[in-house]
Amino acid sequence: MTCKIKIIKEQGQKINKWSGGITNQLYIYPENSSYEKKNFKWRISSATVEAEESEFTKLPNIQRKIMVLDGNLLLRHQNHYDKKLEKFDIDSFSGDWDTISYGKATDFNLMTSEDCSCELRYINVKSEIILEPKMNLNDSFYRYEFNCFYSLNGSFKIKLDNGNILEVEQGDLAIVKFKKGFKGKLILINSQEEELDIIESIVYY
Repeated sequence: MTCKIKIIKEQGQKINKWSGGITNQLYIYPENSSYEKKNFKWRISSATVEAEESEFTKLPNIQRKIMVLDGNLLLRHQNHYDKKLEKFDIDSFSGDWDTISYGKATDFNLMTSEDCSCELRYINVKSEIILEPKMNLNDSFYRYEFNCFYSLNGSFKIKLDNGNILEVEQGDLAIVKFKKGFKGKLILINSQEEELDIIESIVYY
């Protein structure tokens, strides 16, 4: 089988405190890896930044992407650059940098090790949207592509080529794993009248 879907329910996600607020680990891969041990390949989380000034934990050999979901942040990467982030803005940077954030916000985080690459984007879904794997896995040294979907304001459905339909509730994380050689598509279907705000994380591994 070249396509698999897994739903991580909101109640099964791991919540911890960090120096600036609270973080909700939506998923970590492999599932037996640990953020504390820094032995993961990739990790998705959402966090609240409750202090006006917060210092980011240093993560050697990890690349980070951060998106603001609510509020705004100023990220100061010492000896590199400053970047102001408003809703759905993204910054990409090395986990080894000395980074301080200013402002209160809720953010979305995608972390990857050096043997992965990734993308992070915001999707607005009015009724439905058709998606296909982003890269030709047959021409890549990556074996898998993971497409992860997280809704901010309602439930949605994922429809596969074989006709199967899965319901994803707000707060859940849907993970679609494409294996090399997959040919097909999936459809995201809005389950409500209001337009849907979805965060898509794509990891190549």
